[in-house]
Amino acid sequence: MFEGIYVAIPTPFKNGRVDEEALKKHVDFLIENGVDGIVPCGTTGESATLSYEEHERVIAITIEQAKGRAKVIAGTGSNCTEEAIRLTKFAYEAGADGALLITPYYNKPNQEGLYLHFKAVAQAVPIPIVLYNVPSRTGVNMLPETVARLSEIDNIVAIKEATGSTNVATEIVNLCGDRIEVLSGDDLTFFPLLTVGGKGVISVTANIVPERMVKMYREFEAGNWQEAAKIHRELYNLSKVLFIDTNPIPVKTALSMMGMMEKEFRLPLCPTTAEKEEKIRQTLKEYGVI
Repeated sequence: MFEGIYVAIPTPFKNGRVDEEALKKHVDFLIENGVDGIVPCGTTGESATLSYEEHERVIAITIEQAKGRAKVIAGTGSNCTEEAIRLTKFAYEAGADGALLITPYYNKPNQEGLYLHFKAVAQAVPIPIVLYNVPSRTGVNMLPETVARLSEIDNIVAIKEATGSTNVATEIVNLCGDRIEVLSGDDLTFFPLLTVGGKGVISVTANIVPERMVKMYREFEAGNWQEAAKIHRELYNLSKVLFIDTNPIPVKTALSMMGMMEKEFRLPLCPTTAEKEEKIRQTLKEYGVI
């Protein structure tokens, strides 16, 4: 259902407000370069600082601009189950193809709490749900056994696995089989994850070089593993640079250099250092992006 290259997009801001025109421009850029889907309002979209109205508006604009040319998986997660249900209902009613729900952060629920949280959302909203496990940001790790339990629920169809561990991905594939699609949430280990049964990626790097990410995946799917591995190695340094500071600071900085959006963040995020910004600039030049 959600195989291929999906892009976790930043939310453009201008003078403190969502820059709707920049958002539309970026969605068009990604779709024109062949991506399979767009993911607004995830971690990369600074969702934690968006008001309900902004969150819903960004999702609606993305769906409207995609015009069915690419799928839209809307970020609708929260550490409050009722809030997650509210946001997921909006995404469903707005026409999103799926909803991405992060594990509840700060609360640090146990495995049963995680199961009950996702089960509650899935039962409340009949939309395909993508689980999102990123313990480095949430402080909680959803175990493969919990993912396997959740995969028995019909509309829980995929997981964005962002531990960067192929061992974890392998365990999920072994436990769930074809009941759930494993998508990489870590660009640096996307290619290795494909080799153990992964079906795609929700990518930050694809914001910058969508056509190259698409080519890597298409080569892999065509059985040209060596070519796909070559592209993976070529993009490795770019992916590393895009995480030299807290995501999405580097990728939004890079997109500003490309003329795609302003270099504007919501506190508590702020611009990176001059040294890191220069590193980003030089890397983009090396990749022929600017």
